[in-house]
Amino acid sequence: MPGGRPCEYTQDLADEICGQLAEGKSLRTVCKGESMPSVPTVFSWMRKFPQFLKQYEISKAESADYLAEDTLDIADDGTNDWMTTNDPENPGYRVNGEAIARSRLRVDTRKWIASKLKPKKYGEKLDIAHSGSIETISRESLIERLTGLYSAAHSRLDGDRTEGTAGPDPGPPTSH
Repeated sequence: MPGGRPCEYTQDLADEICGQLAEGKSLRTVCKGESMPSVPTVFSWMRKFPQFLKQYEISKAESADYLAEDTLDIADDGTNDWMTTNDPENPGYRVNGEAIARSRLRVDTRKWIASKLKPKKYGEKLDIAHSGSIETISRESLIERLTGLYSAAHSRLDGDRTEGTAGPDPGPPTSH
């Protein structure tokens, strides 16, 4: 392709970009390829071509599933979890904490991204069930309660009030 990176939108190029995105690659990584457009060009295409934006959104949602699957492979791969010790007085193996920490970071990062791309499937489940009761009261009862609370608070303030530190008494709340 003479002249460098492509900047003209084609469906074949859009399919290639979105295919790689669906495989969990980042847009920056996809665009590093010699035959790929720059990231700003892809963003421009999203603004200019609604069908590409829709294809991009679907690919990103699919990538959440790919990333979630990837976490299983990472967690199950214990290849570098143990290292041979080079100490002749203490031969054997020892835990490779750095590899384990890196694997944990890779899993956590993928889980976090998946939860943002598909929050209903991979996001935190919040229990927002209401287990109490809801009391309905009349407007008059509400005014009575508020007046009582105001009077109680006012009485407390009068007991704690020192000369000149509180403002004038605004009186009880009024009904509108």
